[in-house]
Amino acid sequence: MDKNVSRETFEKLKVYQRTLEAWQKRLNLISSSTLPYIWERHFEDSLQLLPYLPSSQSKLVDLGSGAGFPGLVLAIAKSDFLNVTLVESDLKKCIFLENVSRETNTPITILNGRIETLKNSLKFDIITARGLAPLSFLIDYAVPLMNVNGACLFLKGKEFESEIENSQKKWDFNLELFPSLTDSRGRILRITHPKKVSFHDKNNSRC
Repeated sequence: MDKNVSRETFEKLKVYQRTLEAWQKRLNLISSSTLPYIWERHFEDSLQLLPYLPSSQSKLVDLGSGAGFPGLVLAIAKSDFLNVTLVESDLKKCIFLENVSRETNTPITILNGRIETLKNSLKFDIITARGLAPLSFLIDYAVPLMNVNGACLFLKGKEFESEIENSQKKWDFNLELFPSLTDSRGRILRITHPKKVSFHDKNNSRC
């Protein structure tokens, strides 16, 4: 486990692990093949986003949270300054997330519904997602929810380059790439100031 994680966080993640293993027997929360590797494949994968989070009070939304990665793990690790909202369309998974929140005494907001139906009045400083959708769709989802100086932190696998290329046909954005600590072929994408590529921009790019 990451040496920068506090003892309190470590103990809460152990509770999280036990809860997940119990629920996995009746609800497909994660791939069964990854059950023996929960710490490496799920907890550490989520925790690697910590260095890229603001150090001040911030609002974070995790899109398509599923079993809570990375959003709930980040909420547990940084409950002192992160106000975390988890968005999940599956009611049973939402109940699981609520259970982990209660068992670990971690305050979070859970929104049960589709991302597309979220109110545009909801604005966040950080938007995260893991294994949810291709990058172009993630940006579609994220833009209406971003504060002016907000940032997206997306965990991507080996196809990240082609996803970036496809996204740039529709979106213009500032991009920073960071190595993944859990997948040598993957990257952490930090995206800021996304805006739609205009018809004029497309024409100029052909010149």
